[in-house]
Amino acid sequence: MDPSIQFADAQLRPTRTNNSHTGSAGGVYPMRSRSRSRAGKTSMEEHKLEYAEDEDAGLRHGGDLKRRQIFSVSQMFFLAYQSIGVIYGDIGTSPLYVYSSTFTSAPSHIDLLGALSLIVWSVTMMVTVKYVLIILRADNDGEGGTFSTYSLLSRYANISNRDPREATMIRMERHLTEDLSRSNRNVRKTIENTKFFRGLLKTIGVLAVSMVMSDGVLTPAQSVLGAVQGLNVVAPDISKSTVVGVSCAILILLFLIQPLGVTKISVMFAPVVIIWLTFNAGFGIYNLANYDYAILKAFNPFYAFDYLVRNGEHGWRSLGGILLAFTGVEALFADVGAFSRQAVQLSWLGYTYPCLLLAYTGQAAYISVHPEAYSNPFYNCVPKGWLIPSLVIAVMAAIVASQAIITATFQLMAQIIKLSYFPQIEVIHTSKKYHGQLYVPAVNWLLMIGTVLVTAIYNNTTSLGNAYGVCVMFVTFFDSCMVTLVAIIVWRIKPYFVFLPWLTIALLDGTFLSSALTKVPDGAWFTILLACLLASLFILWRFGKEQQWFAEATDRFPTTHFVRTCDDGKLQLTRAFGGKGLSSIEGLGIFFDKAGETTPIVFSQFIRKLVTAPEVIVFFHLRPLETPSVAPEERYHVSRLGIPNCYRLVVRHGYMDEVITPDLASLIFEKVRDSIILRALDRENEKQPMVTGADVGNAKELNNVSKASGKDTYIGADVPISAEPSTMQSSTPSSNGPTTTSRLEALERAYSHEILYIIGKEQMHVKEGTNFARKILLKAFLFLRENTRAKIASLKVPTDNIIEVGFVKEV
Repeated sequence: MDPSIQFADAQLRPTRTNNSHTGSAGGVYPMRSRSRSRAGKTSMEEHKLEYAEDEDAGLRHGGDLKRRQIFSVSQMFFLAYQSIGVIYGDIGTSPLYVYSSTFTSAPSHIDLLGALSLIVWSVTMMVTVKYVLIILRADNDGEGGTFSTYSLLSRYANISNRDPREATMIRMERHLTEDLSRSNRNVRKTIENTKFFRGLLKTIGVLAVSMVMSDGVLTPAQSVLGAVQGLNVVAPDISKSTVVGVSCAILILLFLIQPLGVTKISVMFAPVVIIWLTFNAGFGIYNLANYDYAILKAFNPFYAFDYLVRNGEHGWRSLGGILLAFTGVEALFADVGAFSRQAVQLSWLGYTYPCLLLAYTGQAAYISVHPEAYSNPFYNCVPKGWLIPSLVIAVMAAIVASQAIITATFQLMAQIIKLSYFPQIEVIHTSKKYHGQLYVPAVNWLLMIGTVLVTAIYNNTTSLGNAYGVCVMFVTFFDSCMVTLVAIIVWRIKPYFVFLPWLTIALLDGTFLSSALTKVPDGAWFTILLACLLASLFILWRFGKEQQWFAEATDRFPTTHFVRTCDDGKLQLTRAFGGKGLSSIEGLGIFFDKAGETTPIVFSQFIRKLVTAPEVIVFFHLRPLETPSVAPEERYHVSRLGIPNCYRLVVRHGYMDEVITPDLASLIFEKVRDSIILRALDRENEKQPMVTGADVGNAKELNNVSKASGKDTYIGADVPISAEPSTMQSSTPSSNGPTTTSRLEALERAYSHEILYIIGKEQMHVKEGTNFARKILLKAFLFLRENTRAKIASLKVPTDNIIEVGFVKEV
């Protein structure tokens, strides 16, 4: 997500306007609840407590947490239509090559019947039952994929460290111990208390992501190259170089249109896949009616077992061809975040699944009469007169087939970035209506380069086919294991109810996986190697980030941990940091803060090492939410901190909002000023109900007090905007803290004098005495970190006002 953000709705210079509303102004929340919660205390006690600690940053807001998006019926049907164009390209084009990949010679009728039975029941069990009906229910608030399942588990069990900056954005829902049965409790306890199991789950999640991505390099090359090679049916003299060149050109075009977004692409692609599936279903019905409808006996699973028993090792090896009938199912799960579970279930059960069953049974009916047709099952089984239209739509469908894995890769990359397994790169939301539809530019271009190279190097589908399928089976097996744990820990199903279904599915996965592993020497080693390299990169980054969080922990404390206010109102460091008095810099210091909850690291380093502080301090924090836009009245939250004239401004924004303005200081000035005035009126409203919210605008007009007179300005029924409680008016201001007037004057004076944007540049250094292995890992992480960190220029604030504070942390 682009860090440069701009509010377009603002004439942000600090003009005095009458646009305030009762209860809030400019999106600043009034603090009435806080005042009333201390109603039992005297006004003086409340005032002293106000300066004893930092106020809550307001980040634990239920509305900020990611939630499953709810769609209307019409939206659901539209998403189901879209999903056909994206998700089922890979699974849907399998009828082009499943039989030719399964058999090496013309099959006997009994073998054909057994192979069809295996295809029918594999698609039924692996896709319909396992994924569409069960695994899709293990989504993480709408996100799919193995890694999202790991994220879901980590919300219900203590199995991972959390980024302190994101802690308030994660909804923890760990079941109470007494709410779990003993067996469920023991499973959770074993996982939480065993380092090996925690590490294993993390590795499984990361490996699954890596394997889907490595297949993402092969799938577009396989599908497009296979489609272009299909032209040999009508033009046998096409050269290999022409086929490869045209395939590379189509691939480049396919990746060039990705920035259009999932909605536009799926609207273009869906008709192609729908027509393709319609052709398959229609040809299937035709062939069943005209050749051998008795082939429908294959729906009896006995023939599948009989095929495997009779053919022994050969039958087991042929499963590597059968599994091509459901390759793409791993992308189906990952893509659910772009379309929703209900839309995928609707499109699969209502259309795609019946069409594929008709396609495979129809082809088998034709092959039973013409056994040699197995070598090119789709084209050979096409009715007379339909070859050219079928060729055109088959080529288009095969090209579209790549979209499922491309979209899935974008979804998975966004997940691992969010959970700190990869450096922050730009993630673009492509739809205001459907929040889960994403585009990742860097990944798109890297995938394009990878697929073009693979196409040019392998240059035929046979070689690519040998490298294909192994990763799919690993991912489906990982999904089975992760969702089993979800059933026990999240859904609270007793383990002995889960064991038998898991064992059944695991045996299916294991059987197909063992067959697919025979391809490793012939090319599958490439995808496994690429997946291992990607997984190593992800785990390395996460390891380094965790070490960084531990090193930064010493700076995650309230401001009063570092600075205290003396009786005369001056600031000094606390005893833990030397107790020196802080000198004051004239001006407004804006400290950029990622965490937004405690003291920014750059602030603690600044005051401890320079022993000085700006006259007015603002901690500025951007809080991105997974929604298109945030209403202006909910966008800003100002809180006061434990030292005088120190504030925190949290800006909530959606992924379609632009946030940082070139005149950012004006925005900050206005929101802090509004907060000061609203607090004053808020306290007076509790004492004098006749004062209305309209008076806030008057207060703004009147707050331009004469600095020479030093007197409070009055509004309404003689209510001073200093708004300190009456008991406070009789006290010495210096002993109790600044008045509202003094705060406003300090803010205005600091803003008029100088604006300083203070940004930290953290360097990390490996501790002396670190063992060799850890040192190598940290050195590699620091190299990656140094070459991927965001640049100051991306903030788009005046560079003349920027101060970059460098400091070193040991890891």
